[in-house]
Amino acid sequence: MFSKILIANRGEIAIRVMRACKELDIKTVAIYSSADKRSFHRVYADEAYLIGKAEPKDSYLNIEKILNIAKKSGAEAIHPGYGFLAENPEFAKRCEEEGIVFIGPKPKTIKEMGSKLNARKLMKEAGVPIVPGSPKINSLEEAIEWAEKIGYPVAIKASGGGGGIGISIAKNEKEIEKAYTRSKTMGEKYFKDSSVYIEKYLPKPRHIEFQILADGYGNTVHLGERDCSIQRRHQKVIEEAPSPVVDEETREKIGKIVVKGAKHIKYTNAGTMEFLYYDGQFYFLEMNTRIQVEHPVTEMITGIDIVKHQIRIAYGEELGLSQEDISFRGHAIECRIYAEDPVNFMPKTGLIVHYRSPGGIGVRVDSGVFMGCEITPYYDPMISKLIVWGNDRMEAVNRLKRALSGYVIDGIETNLPLHMTIVRDEAFIRGDVHTKFIEERNIIEKVKHFSEDYIPLKKKLAEVFWTAELTNEELVAATIAALCYEKLKIKK
Repeated sequence: MFSKILIANRGEIAIRVMRACKELDIKTVAIYSSADKRSFHRVYADEAYLIGKAEPKDSYLNIEKILNIAKKSGAEAIHPGYGFLAENPEFAKRCEEEGIVFIGPKPKTIKEMGSKLNARKLMKEAGVPIVPGSPKINSLEEAIEWAEKIGYPVAIKASGGGGGIGISIAKNEKEIEKAYTRSKTMGEKYFKDSSVYIEKYLPKPRHIEFQILADGYGNTVHLGERDCSIQRRHQKVIEEAPSPVVDEETREKIGKIVVKGAKHIKYTNAGTMEFLYYDGQFYFLEMNTRIQVEHPVTEMITGIDIVKHQIRIAYGEELGLSQEDISFRGHAIECRIYAEDPVNFMPKTGLIVHYRSPGGIGVRVDSGVFMGCEITPYYDPMISKLIVWGNDRMEAVNRLKRALSGYVIDGIETNLPLHMTIVRDEAFIRGDVHTKFIEERNIIEKVKHFSEDYIPLKKKLAEVFWTAELTNEELVAATIAALCYEKLKIKK
């Protein structure tokens, strides 16, 4: 097994990978920017190296600096986490060239599946159903022709897009020019690829994805599906496994298709095939060639540590799992807790003055923060991921309500009111969700009238403890001093 791995990321996913490494008795190397000098992932790793300034291009996106630190530290492999360089084929290729193992699929696979146009073509070849759509669109005239052929409404998508970026909807011919121009512009700006294509727009589909694991010896399995339908601005908010609408027969049928598609492209390591589910049919959307933010819900219902398998596969081990070995137990739900305005979703920055995460049976919290740390404007403002498990969906929902009310996060605004509003919605409780759930259920208006009574623990703690004479600034300073003291003790 590897003796040392560099984690080319930060925050909760860096901590998640490091935990897996510690269980495998592998030393870990962290990189951190000037904005992350007091970050938890820096402290948690066995070694940590300052990589550059706060801007991602100077730090977490700087391929050559990362490789230099990997060689300097003696790391044999690099785990990219998600985001940043996780789906960058150039980074994976440079790792290969430097004799460092990239914990993920091959550069060729990342490149092939990074283009949505190419991914659609490959999956169609493999017999995976795709959304009715066009090839690459080269002009506005072509866009109009294909839109009429497919039938309005249509979605114009940037080929290199991801995370909802580069998607524009045209309900009629009057809107097609604006949508076409916007998607091309977004594609060029964010992905350096202005190519676009058109798909039939499905108004209220479910977003369902299948997790796969594949080794270098031809062994490929799926770990079931996740339902990621609750979204805002095309980005996921709540995920659950299994999906409330997928029965055992359908899971087996689509799972076989997913495995066939993965084998067609000779996929290795962990990956996810995303689908839109509409009117009883599955349509391939895209493939994520990395670990997903929402992977914990799959781990909770299968008992399989996906990150450990990523590492073992990258080392050259066989998967050691057949499809018959995989079973599903209970139900899991994940909420992404962000430092953001719960109404307009704008990121918030500042110090976390008080912090307490929930716990108890069936509760898992993946986080990279602590009391006294700062949420900066440079990176994704995730505070933590709350994952709950229950014997069935109703127990998981009730456990989620209880766990959300157990959070204490002060000093910065969060989206907890959004989550608390959603989990109390009757349609959510029934499992009747889709990608337009937040808009259709008028969730934002309900959030505006959110009651603090939903979080009694925070109020009680404030009444009992936080009326002390210490100011917020003094409390933060005391917390940081205590943390530094503990770190010094560890060094001694």
